[in-house]
Amino acid sequence: MSSQPPRTPPPPHEAAQRRDWPAYFDRMQGKPPRDTLLGALDAFAGSAPSEAPLAIDLGCGDGRDTTELLARGWRVWAQDSSDDALGRLRAREDCAAAESDGRLEIAHAAFENLRLPTGASLVNASFSLPFCPPAHFPALWSGIDTAIPPGGRFSGQLFGDRDGWATLEDRTHLARPQVMTLFDQYVLERFIEEDRPSAHAGEAHKHWHVFHIIARKRPLQGSA
Repeated sequence: MSSQPPRTPPPPHEAAQRRDWPAYFDRMQGKPPRDTLLGALDAFAGSAPSEAPLAIDLGCGDGRDTTELLARGWRVWAQDSSDDALGRLRAREDCAAAESDGRLEIAHAAFENLRLPTGASLVNASFSLPFCPPAHFPALWSGIDTAIPPGGRFSGQLFGDRDGWATLEDRTHLARPQVMTLFDQYVLERFIEEDRPSAHAGEAHKHWHVFHIIARKRPLQGSA
């Protein structure tokens, strides 16, 4: 009997649309850290608030951003709701070592009613926040904002209201004015609005409306 050929995972965006996270991570394996994370880390160059500042990595997946944070000397609180993702994260040698020595804390939790540690110099959320159900997004964002002290940063993505997935009821999609309101107490160091049809073969059905953001929280009024 001849064996069947291995199943080819669907394109990453199709796997994400279905929340088929094992297939998504198969497709994304080996990808470098996200540009928004790298930009935020570069913005801290020479001015990190401590020798081992704390970063929160929301929707950490298999660790493509977490590993970069650890390599640059950060402590990381990494969250994901996927068992598969966290299994892959722990399978990385550097992450296993960091968890063992306390530089990495892993939280297996969904965005709903998520409790974040405070005092994080950076909250990173690479393409993860749109997967928070809309009813829970205000509380999640309040927790993110509370976790970031003045001078701290946010890096990540939000999806716009013209995105092809905006009709999916379990996703959070925001119009540009709503996004701007979230960051009214921040300095936008990078704000790129991507509004385009898919450019790659096999993606013609997907329209992307994404905000790529790096933002620094302003000092409190009256502080030096």
